[in-house]
Amino acid sequence: MSAPPFNSKLCAVCKGRKLLCGRPTCPILERFRVARTVEQRLNKRHLFGSSPPSIFVGEYGYPRVRIGPLVPPIEGKTDYLDNPLKWENKTIRDILYYRSLLVMGETKADIHVRRSGRILGEVQELAMSIRPVDSEILLKRKPVLKVLPSEFAPPIGPKAELLDFELTENPKIPRRTDYVVNDELKAEQAIMRLYNWGFDEYYIIRLLSAGLLGVDKKLVPTRWSITAVQDTIGKNLRREILRYPEINDYEVYFYRFLGNRYAVLLMPESYAFELLEVWLKGSLFGAGEPSVIHDYEDFRGRREYVKETAGAYHAARLSVLEALRVRRRQARIVVFREVTPEYYAPVGVWQIRLGVKKAMDNLVGRFETLNEALDAIKRRLEHPFEKYLARSYILGSLARQKTLDEWLGKNIYRLGGENPGG
Repeated sequence: MSAPPFNSKLCAVCKGRKLLCGRPTCPILERFRVARTVEQRLNKRHLFGSSPPSIFVGEYGYPRVRIGPLVPPIEGKTDYLDNPLKWENKTIRDILYYRSLLVMGETKADIHVRRSGRILGEVQELAMSIRPVDSEILLKRKPVLKVLPSEFAPPIGPKAELLDFELTENPKIPRRTDYVVNDELKAEQAIMRLYNWGFDEYYIIRLLSAGLLGVDKKLVPTRWSITAVQDTIGKNLRREILRYPEINDYEVYFYRFLGNRYAVLLMPESYAFELLEVWLKGSLFGAGEPSVIHDYEDFRGRREYVKETAGAYHAARLSVLEALRVRRRQARIVVFREVTPEYYAPVGVWQIRLGVKKAMDNLVGRFETLNEALDAIKRRLEHPFEKYLARSYILGSLARQKTLDEWLGKNIYRLGGENPGG
């Protein structure tokens, strides 16, 4: 089990000055610093600004959920506040600052879209826009910025109960969006149509969340819609790449991003995918004795929900599948994720999606043997490598079985470190 992100006794002794938790920055004080920088601009009940556009749908209380627009006290080009595609070179502090500027006006709504009123209609119009939309919100009280970020969803900014919300200009809605929203398409068909037309997945996530996709239209909590869209696209890409030939060599890719290390191993075998993840000691959810968590699928996919790695699994898988689709190849895939203490505040699974995507653009090398490929990965990771091997379904089964290559005397990696015939 991972340790909780904050230890009240340790925090009380440390007070953010001694960094007793081992992190390079105190996540609690960092949120206070961010809160202070935006406090004056947000200290009001009536707000006017350009929504990026952005909405949020909560999961608590389902099927009666909290929903609302996110509006900053800024006008003009604000899309960078809510677009992970623009956060490639940003720091965790930048992202916390951006999110802290987005004020959420919360209102309760039934997930069944037909039962909801005018405000939801305005929120849906906002969700369909591909450009920032001038918006006005009236809140019951001044918004409050929570200090502790959530675990896997993007950080949420200041919140207060919504009294009224209005778009003060016409949103820019693509004709193709109108077509998909008004057609009798199942959610999966709608998602894939938009994706193949080139709409970015965060736009599709927003449409699904706002209850705009599918035959029986329902609001979908933001966190669920992120996983649903990435899983749906991933399943469709998997079906496609299964028709392609296997790659020829062992390939290793690597990238560091926002305090995470991502190593990707591609093997010249039929498709399977595994994510191995470790939160190192001193990291946000790291334990005293870090353990490897993992999830796995073969060419048939998964029959049950991802148990251990949750949304990280779908985000990482999609990035590798996209790279293979471009090459029209299939491979057996193992993704290693190491979370270091530098990742001091969670910012959402988008950073896993982007981190693995960047890794797939950064080839370390092509190798003739699995042993050489694993050595290249081992040099770039901190956690004892034998613990990855012991936990891995794909690498563990390879190490246990006798392959044709072994009989031919090739250099095959074994769990015990032996190299038969090598």
